[in-house]
Amino acid sequence: MTKKVLFVCMGNICRSPAGAAVMQRFAEEFRVDVDIDSAGTHGYHVGETVDARMLAAAEVRGYELTSRARKVTPEDLDPDQFDLVLAMDTENHTILLEMAGGIKTHIRMFSDYLDDDDWPTDVPDPYYGEEDGFDEVLDMLEEGCPVILQTLMGESIFDGMFEE
Repeated sequence: MTKKVLFVCMGNICRSPAGAAVMQRFAEEFRVDVDIDSAGTHGYHVGETVDARMLAAAEVRGYELTSRARKVTPEDLDPDQFDLVLAMDTENHTILLEMAGGIKTHIRMFSDYLDDDDWPTDVPDPYYGEEDGFDEVLDMLEEGCPVILQTLMGESIFDGMFEE
């Protein structure tokens, strides 16, 4: 059965499209049927392509980010639309819960899938920072996306992957 995942950040030009691309690669690698999308809580960049700095950082790792920014809709937050909605940070998580009319178990923080001791609660927004911020975002995404797939599909997706 196909699962559907939505990554959400503020403007949908850095973190969430990168999350979708990283998740897509892992889904292909593990042969998992997942529909993946991204959106932003704000409409600042609707219709724009991914930020050039994120494109460059992602390209170095072999990711192709081709999406155009869109704003999240209330319909996106219906559990029949997406099995999992992943907010990149606390502020966007709060906005999503308000849009959804309260706590919904399928609207989660991306960091819920990261080791608390190694990673911050928020995937930092690299937009106003330095180049290394884009790499940090990709590091976090590469760490969390396999865990998300495992959670959605079950541990059997890893069968035979790590045997010597």
